[in-house]
Amino acid sequence: MKLNVTDRDGALHELEFKAGDVLMHVLYDAELGLAAECGGACACATCHVYISDADKGSLPARASEEEDMLDEAFEVKDSSRLSCQVYLDAQHDGMALTIAPDWE
Repeated sequence: MKLNVTDRDGALHELEFKAGDVLMHVLYDAELGLAAECGGACACATCHVYISDADKGSLPARASEEEDMLDEAFEVKDSSRLSCQVYLDAQHDGMALTIAPDWE
C-alpha cells in the first residue's frame, strides 16, 4: 500500500506502508524532515501534517489530546493531524498528505 506525501519543499514522495503502521513512523523513516520529538506520545506537535480534503474523512475524529497538542502547532488547518495519532490500514492506500511547515 502507498501514501502520496508532499514534503516541505513541494516534492512528491510515494511511500509504502503496511496495515497497522503509524503514519509518523512511515514519514520519519523516509527522512522527510519530520522531527517527531516525543516519539509518538502525543506530547508535542512536531509530526504535524495536512491530510488532503479527499482523504481526511477516512480518519477518525481527533481525540482531545490531539486537539490540545494542535493548539500548540503553527498554521493549523481543518485538515491538520498529528501523524503519531494516525494508524494506517487498507482504506488509506493512496492517501495524500503534506508535511506541515517546520515549527522552528
